[in-house]
Amino acid sequence: MNIRACIIEKSDEIKELLLKKNSDYGNSALQPGGIFSHLDRIEALKARIDDKLNRIKNVGVHGATEDTVMDLAGYLILLMIALDNESDNISKHKGHEKSTSHNDTNSLDEDTVGEVWFSHQSNT
Repeated sequence: MNIRACIIEKSDEIKELLLKKNSDYGNSALQPGGIFSHLDRIEALKARIDDKLNRIKNVGVHGATEDTVMDLAGYLILLMIALDNESDNISKHKGHEKSTSHNDTNSLDEDTVGEVWFSHQSNT
């Protein structure tokens, strides 16, 4: 398999993982429930990323930590989305147009079953 096909396949795996976890847990990564922790979404994502990095540091990268690496990639994508949302909100408060490197739309993205996946507007 060529590198292009490998990138597409692995990206699709991460996308499916994120969509499944979003379905299973709700949008808790970008809209934390605040039941026990009161971290904002960016700090909560950073804590999850730290946990995954500590696991890799302590256990290494091999078959037993393959899920950890996939989770890490997913959390990094979610962090990019959270940062985009934050910069959108800052721009809106300053009266500027949105400008980010991670997305080019200010609409809601919906998956094929009609569930809202990510809103590019903050609820916090």
